[in-house]
Amino acid sequence: MKDVITKEHVFKHSIDKVWNAITKQEEISTWFIPADFKAQPGYQYTFTAPKEQNCTQIKGEVKKADPYTLVYTWVVADTDTETTVTWELEETKEGTKLYLEHSGISNYPGETAVNMFNSFNGGWDNCISELSQYLTLEVHAG
Repeated sequence: MKDVITKEHVFKHSIDKVWNAITKQEEISTWFIPADFKAQPGYQYTFTAPKEQNCTQIKGEVKKADPYTLVYTWVVADTDTETTVTWELEETKEGTKLYLEHSGISNYPGETAVNMFNSFNGGWDNCISELSQYLTLEVHAG
């Protein structure tokens, strides 16, 4: 089974704007999932999703938060399986290139791993779309 989801996207926004959107609690809570989050190594975060998103809570620990790399563990409620999410940003002529990786999905038992992979894969596509919309609205609002 494929164990790693990777996504790449180029935003027409500054690297600092994108970095703030993925690391600041108030911004993450606007475009992603309501969060208790700090981009500080060792911080134990919690994302609490609305029930209609089929996942009530995600917890984990921030492992790395260097400009412009963010790494944290990802544990879905009612499981004890830990996976890892990595966000890397790179400045480009067009704006900012985002590289997202979600690894360790084969740590889930049996068919659950396949189901989680499919769920996460679609979820990260939606996440990048929401982030893009958020950044566009923020630029036009400010």
